[in-house]
This record gives sequence, C-alpha cells and structure tokens, in this order.
Amino acid sequence: MAVRDPSPSLYNEDLAPAEERRWGAFSIFNVWTSDVHSLWGYYLAASLFLLCGSFINFVIAIGIGSLVIFFLMSLVGNAGVRTGVPFPVLARASFGTFGANVPALVRAVVACFWYGAQTAAASGAIVALLVRNESMLAFHQNSHMLGHSTLEVICYVVVWSLQLLIIQRGMETVRKFQDWAGPAVWVMMLILAVYLIVKSGTFSFGSEIPRDVLIEKTKDAGVPWEPGTFPALAAVAATWITYFAALYLNFCDFSRYATDEKTLRKGNLWGLPINLLAFCLVAGVTTTAAFAVYGEVLLHPDQISAKFESWFLALLAALTFAVATLGINVVANFVSPAFDFANVFPRQITFKRGGYIAALIALILYPFAPWETGAAHFVNFIGSTMGPIFGVMMVDYYLIRRAQLNVEALYHEDGEFRFKSGWHSNAFIAFAFGALFSSILPTFTNVLPAWWGTYGWFFGVAIGGAIYYVLRIGARKPAFAS
Repeated sequence: MAVRDPSPSLYNEDLAPAEERRWGAFSIFNVWTSDVHSLWGYYLAASLFLLCGSFINFVIAIGIGSLVIFFLMSLVGNAGVRTGVPFPVLARASFGTFGANVPALVRAVVACFWYGAQTAAASGAIVALLVRNESMLAFHQNSHMLGHSTLEVICYVVVWSLQLLIIQRGMETVRKFQDWAGPAVWVMMLILAVYLIVKSGTFSFGSEIPRDVLIEKTKDAGVPWEPGTFPALAAVAATWITYFAALYLNFCDFSRYATDEKTLRKGNLWGLPINLLAFCLVAGVTTTAAFAVYGEVLLHPDQISAKFESWFLALLAALTFAVATLGINVVANFVSPAFDFANVFPRQITFKRGGYIAALIALILYPFAPWETGAAHFVNFIGSTMGPIFGVMMVDYYLIRRAQLNVEALYHEDGEFRFKSGWHSNAFIAFAFGALFSSILPTFTNVLPAWWGTYGWFFGVAIGGAIYYVLRIGARKPAFAS
C-alpha cells in the first residue's frame, strides 16, 4: 500500500510497506535453513541431542520445542504478511512512533554482537582448513596482529567483505543467496554424516558415548541437569525455543515479502518443525559417529572436518559451513540492524547504510573479540529482554487490536500511535517489569531459583504481555489517548 503524506522522521522507502511480494514457500523455508544451519546452530543442536539421552527423548523434546517455534513464528510472520512492515515499524503500534526505537536498538545491539561472532566462526572454519598446510600453520603460529594471528585477521576481513557483497543489492539478493545456500548446506550435512557413519561402521543415537563424557561435554550448553532426565528434557525444549528469541521479533522483516499467509505457513511448516527436527537428528548422528571414529565428542563441525584425511573433503566441508554461517549472519544479524538503524534516523540512514553500520561495529569489535570473553553474559542479559518486547507486541496486535492495524498511521507523528509525544508509557512499564524477571534478577541476584534463567525468556513474555494487557484494558481509553 502507498502511504499518504508520511512524516519524514518516520518514513523512507526501505521502511515503507512492502509492495513487491515475491517470496514463495521455498524462500521462506530457506530463511530457516540459513538461520539454523550454521556452526553455532550445529553446536547447539549436537549438544541438545546428546542431552536427550535417547532417540525417543530427542523426538519428544526437540519435536515439542520445534512445534512451539512454528507457532510463535507464525504469530509474528502473519503480522508481517498482513501489514507489510518491518519489525521496528510494527513496534510503533505498541511502543509509540518514537518509543519503538528502544526495542529496535535492543535488537540491533544483539545483532551487531552476533554479526561479529558468526563472522569469526565462519573465518575460523577457513583457518582450520588452511593450517593443514605446514607453511600456513607456521604463519598462523608466528605472525600476530590486533590480538589474533595474522591469518585469522585476514580470513575475518575476507569473510566480512563477502557479506557486504551479498547484501549491497538489497533484500532480493538476500533471497537468491539463501535459496542457493540453504540446500547446499543440507547436502554437505548429509555427506558429512554418511562419510562418518560408513567410516565408523555404526548408526546410533549417542548410546555408545559414556555418560561421564556426555556430562562433561554438555556442561556448557546451558542445561545444568544430567542427560536423559525430565528436567534436562524440559530445559532442552526451552533452550531450543529461546535460541530463536531474536527472530521472534524481526521475522516480519522477511515475511512481509511473502505472497500470502498460505505460502508463509507452508514455508514455515517445512522450515521449522520438519527441518529443525531433521537438522538436530543429523547433527546428533554425525557427532555420535565422529566419536566412534576419532574417540572424541566433537560438537563443532569444523573440528570434525579438520580431522578428515581427504583434503578435498575438508575443503568442501569448510567452505560449506562458512557459507552456512554467512547465511545466518545475513538473515539474523544484518537485515535486522539495517532496518533498526534506519528506523531511528530514516532521513539519514537507508537499509544499506544501516547494514553497513552493523558491519562496521562488528569490525571494530573484532580486535577485542568480546564473544570470546565474559562479555557474552552481557549480551545474553540484553537478549533476554527480547521476551517482554515480544510479549507486549503480540498482546497488542492480537488481543488488543484483534489483528486489525491502521498501517498508514504508523508513519504519521500525530496519528493514532503518537500516545504521549511518541512514547507509550504502558508498553515501557510492562517491558521494565518483564525485563526485571527475565534478565535482571536472574543475572545479578540470587533471589530466584537457579533454574529460573533457563526459562527467563518465557517469564519475560508472560509477565510483560500480561502487565501490558491489564494496563491497556484497565485504562479503558482509546489507544491515542492512553
């Protein structure tokens, strides 16, 4: 739809409702293959697989978690199809025309951090391949700059630059890239699994790995209970659901380009419960077979490929996993801050410029490598605040507005969503209380039980959403006067 006389401080062509909708079910499916099939995604999937303890437990825990993910993504995805707007614009309906900049910047901060982390992971896969050569290994060990080996710096900059080439032509290029990268990753995953199964001569689901080894190798997966126990299975499902916390907010950045809700539902069905279950299964079987072959639990695929005797197979694996990690970076950590930064300064920052800002921040962070230090706890703390943001937005859209939204008013300073000078106090009160219980108390105090942090995102959604609903209903005033 065309927006009549939009306010310049709220509008540019990138933030406008999507007019060209060319994304079919296959493109939506590949949003998820690009998002999940990365080095970090594989590590989490393999860890959670081992924590399940048996194949039946795996199907129950990961299966239920994947169905919940499908439901939640459908909520925000349908909003994107119906309105055609990106996440920071949709947030204006609940947080206010200018207040929406707060949740947008929270999402952007987390995305910038992970943009650097994923770029480092992708370049690490290339480094692992190159050091198989003795001269490269010597160069890697003896030459250093910016707190890393010179080889690591070179690979990081190369991978960082490749991502800019992908994104500079806009969202249609993103679609074409992921339509190619998603299936390529699946092919490589299957090759890796079959190769190790044949080499090991066994096909199993973790039963050959000693229990004490399982406990040691999964202790950092964020699940404090022993593999196979009921608390562990519940935590596996919760951790799997929480892993997608960022995309629950900004999936509408992609779904707005879908042709219709039926197409979105089909792409989500294949890309989420079916694809996620299959991906975790392949990751788990591969990890188990690698243990039989190498006598180690290797949760990172680049660790496995580094042990291949075949240089060609190692090259194929390294390049594929690097491409997979580029895919999640483009989908989850480039597109979002591009829209988020553009939303803050729409007259000065376009989609491309917003993406360049995110990439530049990731480049500046690299010498400090905060993803390798305790700073990751800070990002997890900020990330957990996404729960109440999601709760507020979904309650506002589905329970308060009954999925009926005046899209044009989202682009007018003095319209329905002005609230109080562009800020909606009810949303921020709900957000503050939700964040208190989802991140602040679990992170900085011992007031809550130790297991609370595992479910922090859920508490954030429930508490933030419930408080917002009570405040909106209790006020019993029109939205523009509340």
